[in-house]
Amino acid sequence: MEPVGDLDSRQQALKPIQTKRSAAREVEGDGAKPEDIKEEEEGEALSPVGRIFHETCSNVYVIAIAGFKTRINVDVFKANLEHTLLKHPRFSSLQVKDVKKNGGMKWVPTKVDLDKHIIIPSLHHTISSPDKMVEDYISNLSKTYIDYSKPLWELHILNIKTSDAESVAVFRIHHSLGDGMSLMSLVLAGSRQISNLNALPTLPVKKTSNPDPVNSGRIWWTIRLVWNTIIDVLMFLATTLFLKDTMTPLSNGWKKGGGHVPRRFVYRTVSLDDIKLIKNGMKTTINDVVMGVSLAGLSRYLNRRYGETKEDKGATQKKNNLPKNIRLRATLFMNIRPSPGIHALTEMMEKGSKAKWGNWIGSMLLPFDVALYDDPLDYVRQTKATIDRKKHSHEAIFTSFIIKMVLKFFGVKVAALLYHRVMNHTTMCFSNVVGPMEEISLCGHPMAFLAPSVYGQPNGLMIHFQSYINKMTFVLSVDEEIILILTDYVMILKSHSSLSRMLSLQEVLYRKFS
Repeated sequence: MEPVGDLDSRQQALKPIQTKRSAAREVEGDGAKPEDIKEEEEGEALSPVGRIFHETCSNVYVIAIAGFKTRINVDVFKANLEHTLLKHPRFSSLQVKDVKKNGGMKWVPTKVDLDKHIIIPSLHHTISSPDKMVEDYISNLSKTYIDYSKPLWELHILNIKTSDAESVAVFRIHHSLGDGMSLMSLVLAGSRQISNLNALPTLPVKKTSNPDPVNSGRIWWTIRLVWNTIIDVLMFLATTLFLKDTMTPLSNGWKKGGGHVPRRFVYRTVSLDDIKLIKNGMKTTINDVVMGVSLAGLSRYLNRRYGETKEDKGATQKKNNLPKNIRLRATLFMNIRPSPGIHALTEMMEKGSKAKWGNWIGSMLLPFDVALYDDPLDYVRQTKATIDRKKHSHEAIFTSFIIKMVLKFFGVKVAALLYHRVMNHTTMCFSNVVGPMEEISLCGHPMAFLAPSVYGQPNGLMIHFQSYINKMTFVLSVDEEIILILTDYVMILKSHSSLSRMLSLQEVLYRKFS
């Protein structure tokens, strides 16, 4: 690993690598034609979106924290990775500059030495706080980049017992290799159900939220869809140019001028049944509930921060410390692939799969109405109304299209700047990844939880939601030098009510960093 630096300086010594013979053998093994072999010899170009993630202002890495119920057998993990991960071209190729294309990059196959990718730090068995040690270790990863002289992924194995697992594995990949759904296909490719080692895991089936209207309602439905999309795209363009969120204690730059600084990763696993109880009672979705929990926690936090110099007399919906007219928005990332089945996802690791690997993501801007509600259900109602409005829009598809058009006509630096400004002008990011419905074993090890996140983005706060079996993991990626919002939030699970527990979860996540 090496310190943060400019892309050109990190790649200065990397020249195109000649792997013509090995690449030809690999392609011939798939029954390719001679012209395909020639193209593979020369090296496949990075996708435009993948190239964006190499620019200095948007150099983003994915961090996936996996807890296991047993100690990790390193030899078993290595054997499984050789038959799954290393078969995928992106995990067995270097990213180098293309001398034939100015500023371009390409994938060049190479021989992978697993010993350079699997890191096993020396751990003392007398560590007083294993959870804190793991948290510090993962935070330190956000201070570094992966050496470009090898494929851009690493697996860190921490054979230490924490409060959530017997051991922890931290998988770090550069975002140019793929998005959240690609990462999930990676997990599924090496996993099986615990109850049936020959069966693949299953994922929840996504229901259609906007059924096609019929008869007289069809015209009005279409008009609203077009109108909402136009408004959302205009707001997206305005955000890239000048429209910024209100500066709050949640903002990147509240104390400093922003920039890439180390991050902290906090995760908390809760019962998915509690979330479903609220979902079913309110006839809403799981996503509406977890976003409502987030709004509740963030609103309470902001109310406390704005009232630090005042006497605490208790806050209500009418009397609180929140300023009026706060503009606070989140950039919500979405998978824009056609919903693939479980087999298509597992085959995403195979060459030629119909389920597309890579970065197939769009984004939408999600406004939050920051307020203190006397009725905690109002947080869920408010987020449901906002999300329902956003569902009736093609904002994510059009924002993805805009980025691609900017790439095509103005180049990767302008596209990366556009991507950076949207995130820098909003307060935070959200992402939601659906996980297996059954308990699984990954590389032969029973998994306790999975907590994905990212670092390198300009936002000071990013929240991920990851489901697994009957659990939901909330993961926060926090800019530790700019957002010290996690100073004194503690667990306040005072009520046995499922709703009260849910609405206090976000506060549990905002724990002290010291």
